[in-house]
Amino acid sequence: MSTKEEIEESSVSEGLLKRNGSTGGGSTGSLRWVDGSEVIDEEVFDKNELEIIRENTYGSFRRRLKKPRRVDSLDVESMQIKGVHGGSHHKKDVPLLATLSLAFQTLGVVYGDMGTSPLYVFSDVFSKVQITSEVDVLGALSIVLYTIALIPLMKYVFIVLKANDNGEGGTFALYSLICRYANVNLLPNRTPADECISSFKLRLPTPELERAVYIKEILERKSSLKTLLLLLVLTGTSMIIGDGILTPAISVMSAVSGLEGRIPGFNTDALVIISIIILGGLFSIQRFGSSKVGFTFAPALALWFFSLGSIGLYNLLTHDVTVIRAVNPAYIYLFFKKNLTNGWSALGGCVLCITGAEAMFADLGHFSVKSIQIAFTSVVFPCLLLAYFGQAAFLMQYPQSAGRIFYDSIPNSLFWPVFLIATVAAIIASQAMISASFSCVKQAMALGCFPRVKIIHTSKEHMGQIYIPVINWFLMIMCMLVVAAFRSTTSIANAYGIAEVGVMIVTTTLVTIVMVLIWQTNLILALCFPLVFGTMELVYMSAVLSKILEGGWLPLVFASLFLCVMYIWNYGSVLKYQSEVKQKISLDFMDELGCSLGTVRVPGIGLLYNELVQGIPSIFAQFLLDLPAIHSVIVFVCIKHVPVPVVPQEERFLFRRICPKDYHMFRCVARYGYKDVRKEEHHFFEQLLVDSLEKFLRNESLDLALETKQSQPEFDSKFARPTDNTEVGVDELKVPLMRDQILEIGTTTSEPSIIAASGNEDPSLEYELSALHKASESGFTYLLGHGDVRAKKNSWFIKKLTINYFYSFLRRNCRGGNATMRVPHMNIMQVGMTYMV
Repeated sequence: MSTKEEIEESSVSEGLLKRNGSTGGGSTGSLRWVDGSEVIDEEVFDKNELEIIRENTYGSFRRRLKKPRRVDSLDVESMQIKGVHGGSHHKKDVPLLATLSLAFQTLGVVYGDMGTSPLYVFSDVFSKVQITSEVDVLGALSIVLYTIALIPLMKYVFIVLKANDNGEGGTFALYSLICRYANVNLLPNRTPADECISSFKLRLPTPELERAVYIKEILERKSSLKTLLLLLVLTGTSMIIGDGILTPAISVMSAVSGLEGRIPGFNTDALVIISIIILGGLFSIQRFGSSKVGFTFAPALALWFFSLGSIGLYNLLTHDVTVIRAVNPAYIYLFFKKNLTNGWSALGGCVLCITGAEAMFADLGHFSVKSIQIAFTSVVFPCLLLAYFGQAAFLMQYPQSAGRIFYDSIPNSLFWPVFLIATVAAIIASQAMISASFSCVKQAMALGCFPRVKIIHTSKEHMGQIYIPVINWFLMIMCMLVVAAFRSTTSIANAYGIAEVGVMIVTTTLVTIVMVLIWQTNLILALCFPLVFGTMELVYMSAVLSKILEGGWLPLVFASLFLCVMYIWNYGSVLKYQSEVKQKISLDFMDELGCSLGTVRVPGIGLLYNELVQGIPSIFAQFLLDLPAIHSVIVFVCIKHVPVPVVPQEERFLFRRICPKDYHMFRCVARYGYKDVRKEEHHFFEQLLVDSLEKFLRNESLDLALETKQSQPEFDSKFARPTDNTEVGVDELKVPLMRDQILEIGTTTSEPSIIAASGNEDPSLEYELSALHKASESGFTYLLGHGDVRAKKNSWFIKKLTINYFYSFLRRNCRGGNATMRVPHMNIMQVGMTYMV
């Protein structure tokens, strides 16, 4: 800490002490940690049980244990909650009929993008390669067939879908899964209490497989690897958002392009105008919400896949059934031998056949692994194969139709019905990627990697259905600009491939880490995954990168823009959190202030929001200086996002007392997963908080009564006073373990009878509950800090530019903390504070 900072902290302390009128008038009693549950003491465990615990402690074996694990009261409370509720959240087996119903629904959400790829794949491929022999057609068809069979089928359906995070998929889900097994999150707010969440279950490494432990230690030790992993995840997320721009543009234009040649005078200008009108309508209805899970889109897509399969089978049998020879991979070699550089460029068009494959994993949270597997293997895969076989058979007889292969291959009597179905399918495919972009932004916000923006939940039944106005209008404007600038699906396809392949490479890398670190797969088998699929994707990437000057620069610009925004926000947030940790108020200073806190205590409950999971934030001292009085009950509320999809409601809140009883100060950690919806009304939240706090106080009184009953002569000397810089360890607390007694009594006797058995109800409990109810009746006040983050004068120029300008710009223009809570302005108090990082 610099001299200037020390002077500022000293001045704040002196000001508060002067208002108190003394320098040491605090509580004279010793401080103990009160948490409503017991603290575990190693001495009470059976030796065998202790050996098992030490063997299963993640990332450490007995020979690596140098000191006992330090226990925090929040950690102990979380253990108690997990023991009560942990077994009620396991997923039950879904009946077959329900799985088939989900499989039908996936057609309308997951496979819309991949299902519309026959509209433009061959037209883009043969814009680079002229059809002069059957080798051109059979070679391109063979590449498409093996691409679909290897990447969506083998990679995603049979491998990647298993790397889900309690049923959630996507790049951030993989990142949160890795963060649970290895502490690689750059925000240092992880506590052992998080590991007691029922959805935080881990498969711990065994002593026989220390490779996983070794990799974990490397990831945790090297900050450069943590940053690299975060950048990899942010890059994949940025490219998914880029898909949200390119997918609507190419899908809608491909569908509307069918009118060219059918309506006289329908030229490129008309194509662009109609496409822009459709896109405007598509994005305008987003605010009404979409049926993310349901049968709204499934029938239309089911009809679309039926049309693809039927028309493909008709063309295959009518024109040239011998195209099934393309199953021979030798035609791939002949294709590249004949076309050389042009064939390499055409490879970028072939990769468009798997556009939307990432949606199979990203939308996993709305369905199930089995439903997605059934839908792809029984409907999507065979229909796509028939569609491409049919188009190839048509091209064998009519090679001049390569530019409009899809619509030219449709029988004349079916053109208009298929055109309408294709347009609807294109809109549905666009809808799926727009919703995926919203979900990615929400997950990034929850993990501290995106500025706060307004999120509207459009469904009371399905928490995944959200609408983000700022992102929606940004996507709409970008889509319209892309259509107006490129004016053809071929040009947009050049840009589209880079985003798709980039996301796949990121997924391959993260799943490989999961295989080695978590699944503990055999090293040779684990390396085969990136060797096979990673090599294919790198080959595709080299082909699409050759189109940078032809439009491939566009997704790189989009990805770079979102990557910079997300990384700068995360970087600034981490520095701000570290600054708060360094400047937190010591408990010695609170003792000097006394229970009056150097000011007047008035009835009411003050909810001070901060990001610290432990300690008293420095912003509290600013409130004591600026306000003429402070509330009789102070609760430090920390809204913490943990790397799990959902935190059960009964496991959401953890309480602890952070000062002696007469201070009436508590900490509440409210934990949310990255899929959780924070939509509680403030009245509901306040009542829930008071009820939870009252339960906490009763549990505390119960535990004190039980401890008093079985107290030992040296009981008073066994309580250690925690400081702001250390946590209380097992050896320091030495609280007698009564887990067996508590469980035994709890199964036969009610809670009030236990207190009665140990004597009259604690008078201090009656007084504290009465004070709590009186404060609750007086009302709640939300104490919010408006922090300004500035780089120190001796910082590097890049850091000053990033923090003082870019990060400050994002903080000024993002959604304020008070806006996320629907609280009347008269109940909010804010003070400003500058953090030097």
